[in-house]
Amino acid sequence: MTSYLRKTFSSTFGSSAEKGKKESKASPPPEADEIPYSDHDSEASDVESSRGNCAEKEEVERSKIGIMRAVVQREDPSAKDVDDLMIRRFLRARDLDVEKASAMFLKYLSWRREFVPKGSISPSEIPNDLAQNKMFMQGKDKLGRPIVVVYGGRHKQTTLDEFKRFVTFSLDTISSRMPDGQEKFVSIADLEGWGYANSDVRGYLAALSILQDCYPERLGKLFIVHVPYIFMTAWKVIYPFIDSRTKKKIIFVENKKMKSTLLRDIDESQLPEAYGGKLPLVPIHDC
Repeated sequence: MTSYLRKTFSSTFGSSAEKGKKESKASPPPEADEIPYSDHDSEASDVESSRGNCAEKEEVERSKIGIMRAVVQREDPSAKDVDDLMIRRFLRARDLDVEKASAMFLKYLSWRREFVPKGSISPSEIPNDLAQNKMFMQGKDKLGRPIVVVYGGRHKQTTLDEFKRFVTFSLDTISSRMPDGQEKFVSIADLEGWGYANSDVRGYLAALSILQDCYPERLGKLFIVHVPYIFMTAWKVIYPFIDSRTKKKIIFVENKKMKSTLLRDIDESQLPEAYGGKLPLVPIHDC
C-alpha cells in the first residue's frame, strides 16, 4: 500500500508542484508604480488573496479526498460506505498527507469491525460507567457546536474494556447529534472533587487514543475547569501522548474567570446551569 500511495500522490501532485516552481521563477517583481498605495486597495487585495487561498485549499482537499478514497477502497471495499466529510477529517488530522491519512483510516476501519461488530455500542454493555452519571450533552456554542460536559470527579475505574466501550458509545452519540453542517463539539471537563480515587491513567490514555485515532477532528475545544493541583500529576503522564493539533484546543480555566471565559464561546442561554447559564444537564444516554 505504501508504494502505491507514493506513486499515486507523486503522479497527481508532482507535476503541478514543478510547474508552480517554474512559474514563480518566471514572474518578475512588480514595478514601483504597480504597487497599491492606499490602505483601501491593500485591504481589498488582502481579502481577494484570502479568498484565493481558501479556494485553492478547497481544491487541493477535494483532489486529495478523491485520491484517498480510491486508495482506501482498493485496500478495504467497506470504505465505499463512508462520506467525503469523514475522509476529509482523517486527511486534516494528518495535514493532508494522503499516505498517512489512508493508513490511519484503514486502521480505524479494522478497529471498528473488531470493537463494534454490531455497528453500535448498547447501553447494556456499559452499565457501570453509565451509572456514574458523569457525561452530559446539551446546548451549542456560538459556532453551533454541541456542548459536552464531563465530570471527572465522578469517574471510578471499571474494566478497561467497558470504559473504552463507554467512550466509543459517547463519541458515537455526540457524532450522531451533530447539527447539519457541523462536525465538531466543545467539551467542558469539570474536575471538581477529583482525587486519587478518580485517577485512571490507563483509562485516560485509552480514551485519548480513541478520540485522536478513531474520531479525528471531532473535538473543537476543551475547557478544563476546577482543576485541583494533584491532577497535574496525572496530566504530566498524559500530556506527551496528546498530538499537537489537540493540544491547541485545550484551555485550562481559572476558577475566578470561569464564567467570563466560557461566555466568550457560549451564550448564557446555552451555558449549563452549573456554570451560571440556563440549560439543565442531560445525561449522554438520554440525548
